Amino acid sequence: MNQRAVVVPPTERAIEAPGALIGHDAATLRNRLQSISSGLFPPDAAKTLRRFAASEAAKILGVTVQRLSQLEGDEAVPDPEVSNTGRRSYSLDDIHAIRLHLDKVTKTDRRYDPRREDGEHLQVISVVNFKGGSGKTTTAAHLAQSLALRGYRVLAIDLDPQASLSALLGVQPEIDVAPNQTLYAAIRYDDDRRALSEVIRRTYFAGLDLVPANLELQDFEFDTPRALTSRQPGEPLFFERMARVLDEVEAEYDVVVVDCPPQLGYLTLSALSAATALLVTVHPQMLDVASMSQFLAMVEDLLSVISEQGATLSYDWISYLITRYEPQDGPQTQVVGMLRDLFGDRVLTSPMLKSSAVSDAGLSKQTLYEMGRAGVTRSTYDRALEAVDLVNSEIEAKMQRGWGRA
Repeated sequence: MNQRAVVVPPTERAIEAPGALIGHDAATLRNRLQSISSGLFPPDAAKTLRRFAASEAAKILGVTVQRLSQLEGDEAVPDPEVSNTGRRSYSLDDIHAIRLHLDKVTKTDRRYDPRREDGEHLQVISVVNFKGGSGKTTTAAHLAQSLALRGYRVLAIDLDPQASLSALLGVQPEIDVAPNQTLYAAIRYDDDRRALSEVIRRTYFAGLDLVPANLELQDFEFDTPRALTSRQPGEPLFFERMARVLDEVEAEYDVVVVDCPPQLGYLTLSALSAATALLVTVHPQMLDVASMSQFLAMVEDLLSVISEQGATLSYDWISYLITRYEPQDGPQTQVVGMLRDLFGDRVLTSPMLKSSAVSDAGLSKQTLYEMGRAGVTRSTYDRALEAVDLVNSEIEAKMQRGWGRA
């Protein structure tokens, strides 16, 4: 009697070449993501920023719509674009030009141009968390764009090899970033090292530049142990390299926003050493808080080690930002209360709310500032934007106190 062969389903078979299978899955997923991305932003198209309605421009500048309209006709002020229906709109470059003009003609002590002055140090804000999914990249992107909207000269550095911040800012890591075009190019140990200015890119968002990321950043994690054993006298240690290259471009910027990888490796330690401030994102769930506890303990140990090796660490502030917060969620509210009890005013007063508006913007690789009210209800968008603006206003206030401003 012939026995029929038992066919083992693919999911139950032994995988004899797991590397090949994983590589196949990676390529399949990458091709699909590139297809989706090409549909949103074709490879030959550059991402552009929408224009801002007069009411939005006035809010960004901190003036009334009436005051903005009074400036029309002044030769030093760009004219708005007027639609067929009579709606006036401004580009971000227009808003920056109006801000500088207001700063010149305003007779009061009020400042419209917030850029740093002589004696005020470059602000380097490292956004960190040990655990993925804490809203770190979303926070970094909105912070960088908000500060640019407010008139600061901003440099965003994507230190995460996954390059999510780069993608949000219009740079596709698989297509647009060639070898030696990330921060790795400026901090590497061999003769292929480049000046940081050579890898900085202007973005479509006026006032915001970018150092993009891709997988080559991971090479720094592999190169550093070898470099430590063969270091030449006078060669900067790994934790000094990022701070040194930022010194090269210090005069060009007011603030640097660093999106750190979700791991405590050499890249993150470099960002911690270069920082003047730390922003730790926290998703208010007990598992995430427990993970953060381990992260903070490891940071303490590692910062002690590099301090013994000569690192000079001095921060203007260290703050915790509650992200993806749902006010109606009782357990989350309890966790937030616990964190405020433990850390006091180092927990930012305003949380980053969980919102469908932020999720919808992310689907098209945009932020709330780029998306506008299109595609979501007005109340949903306004509530999410208000929360983001409150967070970024708190951070801006901390920056200004770091400069010694009132």
